[in-house]
Amino acid sequence: LNDTHDIIQRIKMLKNDINATFIPRTSIFFSKAFLFFAVIASVQLLAAQAEVPSGFISVRTQFIAALGDPKSNSGNNANDWGLWTVDPGPRGVMLSDYESLQESGGKAPAGWTFDENDWWLEEHGLIMEPPQFPLSPGRYLVTGGRSVTTVLTIGLKDPKTGARSWKLDDEAELYDITHLPCRSARYTPKKGDISGSPATAKTSDFPVTPGAEMPEVYGCDKQDYAVLFIIGVESVENA
Repeated sequence: LNDTHDIIQRIKMLKNDINATFIPRTSIFFSKAFLFFAVIASVQLLAAQAEVPSGFISVRTQFIAALGDPKSNSGNNANDWGLWTVDPGPRGVMLSDYESLQESGGKAPAGWTFDENDWWLEEHGLIMEPPQFPLSPGRYLVTGGRSVTTVLTIGLKDPKTGARSWKLDDEAELYDITHLPCRSARYTPKKGDISGSPATAKTSDFPVTPGAEMPEVYGCDKQDYAVLFIIGVESVENA
C-alpha cells in the first residue's frame, strides 16, 4: 500500500469483485453507475489507508453503523453503534429475491439469517445481515473515504447508567467521516401491523442518492444509520 502500483492493483481487484457480484443481477446502467462510485471511493479509501499514524495498525476495512447528529463530535449512545467486520453488501439478498429467502427459512446464501422483526437494507435495495452490537470500546482510525481521517474513541460502559461514550479527534464531525454513497437503515414492523416486510418495499426507490435518507417501507418503522470505515486500530503496545 506504499506505492501507486499496489493501489492500482487493489482497485483492479475491487472492480473484478464488483463485476462478478452485481453485473449479472442488475441492469448495465445500474452496474456501471455502481462501479463508478465504488472505484472513486476505493481510490479515496486507499489513499487514507496509506496514512495510518504511529500507534495504530492498518486493518482490512470494517464498517460501523453509527447513530448521531451529523454535526456532532461526541455523544453517549455508543451502545447503539454496530459493526460489520466484512462488507455486508456483497453478502446481501436482492429485494426481488425475498421470496426465495423466505423459502429457505430466512437463510441467506452467505450464511446469515434474516429476522423479519428486525432487518436491514442498503442503498441498492439489498437486504443485509445486521451489524454486531455494540461496537467494542477502543480507539479506531476512521474515515468516510473523503477528506477527513481521524480517531474515534469508544468509551467503557458507565457503571451507573450503562451508557458508553464516543468522541472524534481533531474537532471532526460525524458527517466528516460518513461515507455518503453507503446508505443503510434498520426496519422493524410497526406496532400492531404485521404487513411490513421487504415484500412491501418498492424496488423503484433504489438506488438511493449518496447522502440521502433511505426510503420508507410500508408497515415498518425506519432508523437510518451513517456508515463509517474503520481502516486502523490502536496497537496493543499503545493501548
